[in-house]
Amino acid sequence: MKNIILKETPKLRKAIEYIKNTNFNDMPDGKIDIEDGIWANLQTYYTKEDALFEAHRKYIDIQFILTGQEKISVCKYETCKTNIPYDENKDIEFLTSESWDDIEMHTGDFLILYPSNAHKPSININGQHHVRKLVVKVPVD
Repeated sequence: MKNIILKETPKLRKAIEYIKNTNFNDMPDGKIDIEDGIWANLQTYYTKEDALFEAHRKYIDIQFILTGQEKISVCKYETCKTNIPYDENKDIEFLTSESWDDIEMHTGDFLILYPSNAHKPSININGQHHVRKLVVKVPVD
């Protein structure tokens, strides 16, 4: 999978180095504080049929598939319509869109999503799959 880093920042570089240098196999699911406001959520779940798009304003997401596979649909934020208004405390807005690209994610793949990207993660690829994923949240500032 080809990943594009639009603007490499010291915090984004720290997050990528953390992913590269950490063994997540024996870690329990949950929140992980990294440093400099960077944190991650380690999660295990089953993919689903569909979901709303989501977007964030304060954080860049790095979605890293540890095991399993899922589809992440991605579109430009500006092409979306609000479904559930932005919640500043949770840094999330839920949206709908009529146009997007689907990206198949498999074990070892990662995707960097900026605030300009609305995304719909955790979607089935040819049926439901068991996934273990790390989502790293990198402050935009």
